Amino acid sequence: MTTTSVHSKKHDEKEAEKPRIRIKLRAFDHKIIDAAAKSIIDAVLRSGAQVNGPIPLPTDTNKVTVLKSTFVHKDARDQYEMRVHKRLIDIIEPTSKTTDLLTTLVLPAGVGLEIKTL
Repeated sequence: MTTTSVHSKKHDEKEAEKPRIRIKLRAFDHKIIDAAAKSIIDAVLRSGAQVNGPIPLPTDTNKVTVLKSTFVHKDARDQYEMRVHKRLIDIIEPTSKTTDLLTTLVLPAGVGLEIKTL
C-alpha cells in the first residue's frame, strides 16, 4: 500500500513540474462560449499540446429589480437577470507554436478571455 502512495506522489510531482497555460472564458451566451472553447481546443491540438477541458464553472446570476412607476405604484416592478457563463481550459506542455496560435486566434464577439501561465 505504501508503494502506491509513493508512486502517486511522484506522479503528482511530475504533473506539477510541467508548464501549463490556464484559459478562463466568460460570456453571456452559452452557445458563443462553447464555440470559442471549441476553436481554442482545435488550435491547441493542431500545435501538438495536450488539453484538459473545457470544464464548465458555475454560472453567475445577477438579478436586478426595477420599479415601473416612480412614485405611486410601489408594487409594480420589473425583474431582470444577467447570467455569466464560464469555462476553464488547461493546456499542458505548450509549445511556442501553441502560444503563437493563441495570440492570433479570432474569437466571437462577447467572449472574455483571461490567460495565465502556471
